[in-house]
Amino acid sequence: MAAEIHSRPQTARPVLLNKIEGHSDAVNAAVLIPKEDGVITVSEDRTIRVWLKRDSGQYWPSIYHTVSSPCSCMSYHHDSRRIFIGQDNGAIVEFLISEDFNKMNHVKTQTYSTITTLKGHEGSVGALWWDPVQRLLFSGASDHSVIMWDIGGRKGRTLLLQGHHERVQALRYLQLTRQLVSCSADGGIAVWNMDTQREEAPQWLDSDSCQKCEQPFFWNIKQMWDTKTLGLRQHHCRKCGKAVCGKCSSKRSTFPIMGFEFPVRVCDACFETIKEEDRTPLATFHEGKHNIAHMDMDPSRGLMVTCGSDRIVKIWDMTQVVGCSLATGFSPR
Repeated sequence: MAAEIHSRPQTARPVLLNKIEGHSDAVNAAVLIPKEDGVITVSEDRTIRVWLKRDSGQYWPSIYHTVSSPCSCMSYHHDSRRIFIGQDNGAIVEFLISEDFNKMNHVKTQTYSTITTLKGHEGSVGALWWDPVQRLLFSGASDHSVIMWDIGGRKGRTLLLQGHHERVQALRYLQLTRQLVSCSADGGIAVWNMDTQREEAPQWLDSDSCQKCEQPFFWNIKQMWDTKTLGLRQHHCRKCGKAVCGKCSSKRSTFPIMGFEFPVRVCDACFETIKEEDRTPLATFHEGKHNIAHMDMDPSRGLMVTCGSDRIVKIWDMTQVVGCSLATGFSPR
């Protein structure tokens, strides 16, 4: 059954509020400081910086700390003001930031142990987001896809989301509006409507012959010999998962309810079952205009910060896109 979509105006888009420049190498992570006009960044240049907005409207580093190895990722817990930095040498370093955000003290270096492993992506995983309320884990990877893992449901349910054209490197789930924001290396920003009944994409079936016309695939030597026919290349229908030949899967269609926001291969039989309302998009796509290696959001203010290999940090007003409350404290440039 097609979901009812309350779409936002096509003109709705992220609005760039400010840029922060100063790092000498790629910025791998940036987070907004809740209730403050501030941003924390970590970089390949081995620095951790806390940027606070001055009376001039410009951002200047109140903390500039150098570590022994390039910083690859970061997690910040605002209530305790603790920041965890992952480094290229494998270390996870913990710091405590002072109340005025002008000082930072090293606490300790962490170790870890593996609890479990989830497999589903066809490429390296570059982004994770955990929703503790619904117990959902979101992962983005170099295969251009996002997977939602329903950990809380305990049934192994996963949802595949495909709409990016480059590796997915940043994720954020907005619990209030039931939206997932994902960013990719080519600057793509996707906003997925998760407040709808989505369907799990089927597993691809194995077969030695087309499951529609029964013609053999090229490795099925016996059937090729018996029928005196050439073997065909195997494809898969994204809607039913059946193994089909090219002739029986000549059609392409979007199917957003299964996460396919751009046209994918479907068998001719499934193509006939897809109605026009089934093609109604469940995501919107926007352009960040720089490589996005990491992203963070403050839903209460409708703000998003992005950073990337161009060494630039950008602050965005996302209220038109995700419907959060109006941003305050971050004035347009």
